[in-house]
Amino acid sequence: MIEDITQDARERMSKSITALKHDFAKIRTGRAHTSLLDHIKVPYYGDEVPLNQVANVAVGDSRMLTVTPWEKHMVPVVEKAIATSDLGLNPSTSGNVIRVNLPPLTEERRKEMTRIVKAEAESARVAVRNIRRDANSDFKALLKEKEISEDEERRAAEAIQKMTDQFIAEVDKLLAEKEAELMEI
Repeated sequence: MIEDITQDARERMSKSITALKHDFAKIRTGRAHTSLLDHIKVPYYGDEVPLNQVANVAVGDSRMLTVTPWEKHMVPVVEKAIATSDLGLNPSTSGNVIRVNLPPLTEERRKEMTRIVKAEAESARVAVRNIRRDANSDFKALLKEKEISEDEERRAAEAIQKMTDQFIAEVDKLLAEKEAELMEI
């Protein structure tokens, strides 16, 4: 039982780290990368679908993305979706290709992005700590039902704490990497 709870906590904590990595990928640094547009949804035959399901997104150079919709009538729709997104990008169309130039980040924008990154990392830390709390309460419930001894409960809580410390260290490492990436010019 203790092993099941510990394994469940490990899986949930690793999912928190995966979610943090996904959130960090959305946050733009000075370089162009295709994952920047992953969260943009486009209306397509009555449904909202991800941009990468209606167009090919490629890196033109370090400061430009090219988006090529697979259907010609989708060009203005995709262009509007990119322009109205929260990324603050201004796409330009030439024929069937939409070019998205990424403006260089100002110092003020870099600091704002750093604040956003820190908030995302703190959310991940809180999620990991909540998982630890859930596991510890499960251990206490097993102790109360006399399915495990006090020593087993204490050892299990210590193991969960070590695991929590490892995952929080991983969050801190990811945060440091992303901050360094944001601040480089």
